[in-house]
Amino acid sequence: MACNSCSTGKDGQPKGCKNNGTCGTDSCNKLTVFDWLANMSLPNGQEPFLGVEVRFKNGRKQYYKNTENLTLSIGDIVATQAKSGHDVGMVTLTGELVRVQMKRKKVDIDDKENVLKIYRKASQKDIDIWSAARDKEEPMKVKARQFAIDLNLKMKISDIEFQGDGSKATFYYTAEERVDFRELIKVFAREFRTRIEMKQVGFRQEAARLGGIGSCGRELCCSTWLTDFRSVSTSAARYQQLSLNPLKLAGQCGKLKCCLNYELDSYLDALKAFPKTDKKLQTEKGIAVCQKTDIFKGLMWYAYEGEWMNWHVISTKQANEIIELNKKGKKVASLEEYAAEHQQDAIVEFENVVGQDSLTRFDNPKGNNRRKNNKSRNRNKNRRNRNPRNNAKKD
Repeated sequence: MACNSCSTGKDGQPKGCKNNGTCGTDSCNKLTVFDWLANMSLPNGQEPFLGVEVRFKNGRKQYYKNTENLTLSIGDIVATQAKSGHDVGMVTLTGELVRVQMKRKKVDIDDKENVLKIYRKASQKDIDIWSAARDKEEPMKVKARQFAIDLNLKMKISDIEFQGDGSKATFYYTAEERVDFRELIKVFAREFRTRIEMKQVGFRQEAARLGGIGSCGRELCCSTWLTDFRSVSTSAARYQQLSLNPLKLAGQCGKLKCCLNYELDSYLDALKAFPKTDKKLQTEKGIAVCQKTDIFKGLMWYAYEGEWMNWHVISTKQANEIIELNKKGKKVASLEEYAAEHQQDAIVEFENVVGQDSLTRFDNPKGNNRRKNNKSRNRNKNRRNRNPRNNAKKD
């Protein structure tokens, strides 16, 4: 995702808006929201909503209250209240749309414990301290991972986030089991000389924070727009007739891809017209067993027991009719009567109508062709000279 003014430079940083990834229009950022109410004016006498959405590192967002009535717009760097000290973030949303977002996420603006206040717009000194703290995060992450390995802890430290004033560092980690990291916190405090907070996140939350490119070639849904992580089971792949290959069904988080649920409801609605695949069809010729289904075309392939190589295609409506007749004790003659209506179209053979030459035309050397042509010409001349009719014409 990027705004229209961005372009990639030599070092991979966007050079169009000169913000190096912190876009002033909030179009290059993760989990961005388009403010479609920005151009609408409020009714007379109504005060603007005091709630403000502020984004921090890797898409972490929180809602704050603008108690000082500051004039804020998207892209402003602000100093916000924290449990101890202050934090620095960027404004991503203001106005009435914040009210809609807070209502959807069930956040009350009068809740003083969860909705803190904005102190001021960040000064240059605040931004310098914030930038210096951000520069420490990558070297600290390398050391922190090594300390965890030395203590034989089965955990992975995926990210580190400093508070805006540099007084606290939050370590995000993933682990399959419960980890006793009390000794690790002592090592961190002694080495990094700052307050330490450990926060465990799931594997999907880790992928959402770090971001990446999916197998479809686009940015990960969880890092761009997806916020609610619903459970995904292998039955979603079975309903969509996908091969149960873990390498193809798993995302970067190691779990099943969230996109398996996107079209699941459409498949479930289409499958309501299909009979169960384990239902056998009783015919006078024999018992037919389902071998394959095509959800999009509404077709089913059946084969007689003992003749597994010969498949007969019928529609779902015809299959349901045969099942209803079987329930009444009746049998159809054979499936060939129904399969004749669904004969496959003939395969169209494409011809070279454009006049392009063969791709192998350069495989043979040109010299040999010229020699062959010269030899054939000499042979034709000799035959003409030997022919007595040609000599008589010359005389």
